[in-house]
Amino acid sequence: MIEGSQIFLKPLDDSHVEATLELEIRNREFFEQYSIERDNDFYTLEGQAERIQEKKEYREQGKSYHFGIFTKESRELIGEIGLFKIERGPAQSGMVGYSLDKGHNGNGYMTEAIKLIVNYAFDTLSLHRIEAGVMPHNLGSIRVLKKSGFHQEGIAKKNIKINGKWQDHQMLAIINPGD
Repeated sequence: MIEGSQIFLKPLDDSHVEATLELEIRNREFFEQYSIERDNDFYTLEGQAERIQEKKEYREQGKSYHFGIFTKESRELIGEIGLFKIERGPAQSGMVGYSLDKGHNGNGYMTEAIKLIVNYAFDTLSLHRIEAGVMPHNLGSIRVLKKSGFHQEGIAKKNIKINGKWQDHQMLAIINPGD
């Protein structure tokens, strides 16, 4: 567990299957604006159980590190954040991705979650660089990343397919200050 002032990050396990499904269903329309297409199996208990198990296996292999975002006050699952595309060797880099329950936007939770996971990436995983890709019109997400120390680097043209259309992404990055 990684603890902050308002939230804590914890790897998801089998005890979180129902909560992740509820979070995804409750925010389906909101999340679909910014994420890859999901098949209908994703929105089932079995689909969430498989996703949690896959993330556990990736963590054990050092490929990615995903966490649920929980409020300290209510201990409610309000989102997810993860490091993925972990590259070792000369790059020592990864990407960060995240989602937050629409009803919890604007409370500083995601800024805190990003800072916590960046510290984890630099201090625990010894990564040198973390990148994030955001659709250019998602100004709230860009603002959160900048508040968390990321700098803008450029536009990746037609980078990821979202809702059946190749979308541009603003690329941002943060470098480990100890390197």
